[in-house]
Amino acid sequence: MPHILIECSSNLRARADLPVLVERVHAAALATGIFQLGGLRTRVAERDLFRVADGDPQNAFVHVTMRIGAGRDKAAKSAAADAIFAAVCDALAPAFETAPLGITLELEEIDPDYSRKHNNLHEYVAARKDAV
Repeated sequence: MPHILIECSSNLRARADLPVLVERVHAAALATGIFQLGGLRTRVAERDLFRVADGDPQNAFVHVTMRIGAGRDKAAKSAAADAIFAAVCDALAPAFETAPLGITLELEEIDPDYSRKHNNLHEYVAARKDAV
């Protein structure tokens, strides 16, 4: 964990580099030092059907949902949310400066009683690292 879902209005693609956004968010999550590389997932989901504020077609949104495993203290969760939010805002600064854009982030802690995992990514990532 975490799973980071960047949901955005499809009109953002014309004025923001979404692959760069994903890369910066992924890097910011790793830089916190509280998430393992093999558990990190960062993705964008563009929404074609949306209405933002007064419905002007220039209005855009980005909402980041961070779903993380349970067990981290409040300070660590807050610091991670702050770091990732800063990375999002930084990556989207050019778009923010030129058109209406709402950016939000929410961190959700996953209840371990209802979470299931089947993951061999940790082993593959470690093997690739060792091969370099």
